[in-house]
Amino acid sequence: MLTHGAGSNSRSKLLTALADAFALTGFRVLRCDLPFRQHRSQGPPFAGNAATDRAGLRQAVRLLQRTDSARIYLGGHSYGGRQASMLAAEQNQLVAGLVLLAYPLHPPRKPLELRTGHFPALTLPSLFVHGERDPFGSVSEVRSALKLIPGRNMLVEIPGSGHELLSRNKAGDDVIAGIVEAFRAFFA
Repeated sequence: MLTHGAGSNSRSKLLTALADAFALTGFRVLRCDLPFRQHRSQGPPFAGNAATDRAGLRQAVRLLQRTDSARIYLGGHSYGGRQASMLAAEQNQLVAGLVLLAYPLHPPRKPLELRTGHFPALTLPSLFVHGERDPFGSVSEVRSALKLIPGRNMLVEIPGSGHELLSRNKAGDDVIAGIVEAFRAFFA
C-alpha cells in the first residue's frame, strides 16, 4: 500500500509508476490519499492532523486485511512515509514491513529538527529509498538515523535525485525498477 503525502505532480507520478511496476510483478497494490489530502488538494499537511492521517492508514490496512490474506507492506513518499513509519512504531504487528520513499528526516536547512523520535520503536523490516540530493536529509544523515532502528533495515540511494526521487535528467524507469528489485531482495 502506497500513501500520498503532499500531493505534488512528481510525487503522484512516482507513486503511480511504482504501483504499476509492483502490480506487473504480481503484487496487489492499494494507493490512497491520506485524510488531509482527501480534504484539500494542495498544500502541506496541518501539524495537528497527523493522528487523523495515521488513523486513515490504519483503516486502509484493516480493510486490506479483511479482503486479502497476503502479507501487507505499508509505504509512502515523504510525509506519507513518515506517517506510515509512525503507525508501524505504534502498532508493530500491523504490517509485514515498510517502504519509505524520501523519508523527511528533517525540514530543509534545519538538520537539528530530526523526525526520528519513533525510530527506536520500529522493529519490523524497513526499506528506505533516498535521493542523493534530498534537502530533507543527506544520505549520510539517513544512514546515521537508521542506526536508531532496532529492526532490520536497508537504505537504497538514488544517485542524482532529490526529494522527488525521479530525476529530470534520466529515465525514471531505472529508478522504479531498482526500487522493485530492492524490495524483492530485501523482503524475500
